[in-house]
Amino acid sequence: MIKVVCVHTAMALVEPMTKIFKELMPEVKLNHIADDSLIQEVIANNAVTPAVRRRLLSYYNAAADAGADVVFNTCSSVGDIADYGNGYARIPIFRIDQPMAAQAVASAERIGVISTLPTTLAPTCRLLRNEAKKAGRDVVLVEGLADGAFAAGQSGDGETHDRLIAEAAQKIADQVDLFVLAQGSMARMEQRLSELTGKPVLSSPVLGVKGLRKFLKLD
Repeated sequence: MIKVVCVHTAMALVEPMTKIFKELMPEVKLNHIADDSLIQEVIANNAVTPAVRRRLLSYYNAAADAGADVVFNTCSSVGDIADYGNGYARIPIFRIDQPMAAQAVASAERIGVISTLPTTLAPTCRLLRNEAKKAGRDVVLVEGLADGAFAAGQSGDGETHDRLIAEAAQKIADQVDLFVLAQGSMARMEQRLSELTGKPVLSSPVLGVKGLRKFLKLD
């Protein structure tokens, strides 16, 4: 049986990812490593610190020690470390947001990148540009920061979280052809934003698991 370990920098995606894997990849053995001190340190420093980098790399190899065949990295803020981890860890590191980025650049030239954290915008934009380069496509990225939404979500204020994301998207809707949601925790806003803006909206959890399934040649 193939074994997948999800590495999380926060707790929010543990339950949703368990559900998605059960629906889309029921034949794999799924485990989680979650350390919410990671995202707290990233937010406090407005950057991925050397300490966060070291801990993440240690988690990737801990997953290998536990018998995992692949790590599913669920945090886009640390996406650059996941990329580096592919040359460091003993098993592949698969980014949750890579399939979303690939689909986005194949579908649109003007892409709105919506995030609830400033630390997620830069790595997500780098990923989109890298995917566009691989595909031989030119893209224009328009950033939309839902400032305060992450804190609202962490405190349990889902209404404010969703409202701030909607406002950020509506501000740039006339400049873009498609939206990507930079964090997996924003996936619940996919349909609502599409209805509000009239634009396609992509999120990473389901696309990420489908991409991992293809990567593992399970189809």
